[in-house]
Amino acid sequence: MDKVPMTVAGYAALEKELKFRQTEERPRIILAIQEARAHGDLSENAEYSAAKEAQSMNEGRIAELEDKLGRADVIDTAKLSGDTIKFGATVSLIDEDTEEKKTYQIVGDMEADVKSGKVSISSPIARALIGKRKGDSVQVVTPGGGKSYEIEALAFR
Repeated sequence: MDKVPMTVAGYAALEKELKFRQTEERPRIILAIQEARAHGDLSENAEYSAAKEAQSMNEGRIAELEDKLGRADVIDTAKLSGDTIKFGATVSLIDEDTEEKKTYQIVGDMEADVKSGKVSISSPIARALIGKRKGDSVQVVTPGGGKSYEIEALAFR
């Protein structure tokens, strides 16, 4: 079983989602199934089919969350330090073509969210940044083409 790297905040978010799905979503779906079952013929009952599908999706997500949390290698990024980029680093970059500044934190696959500035450790940008230092220039090959960035700063929070 492979360990899954995860920040403390990412682990807490997955635990919160798991608790919600087990204590609130599961009972709500069971109630919906019971109500749909009370309407009679199940073979032509769209409400019953929809509720059973929702149950299947919820139970699948619960199993996935339990698996990830069970294999989690929780890393407290506030305790990390150094001058090279690694898991948990928050990196400020300058696009060498447009001079646009971007800041990303390198996190586990399950907690990645580019819109909030969190990129997966397995993403092209994170793989290009790992091991680099402030002032280095990196080339990132993405599906949209190549990009060139200068590393402006790095921190562990």
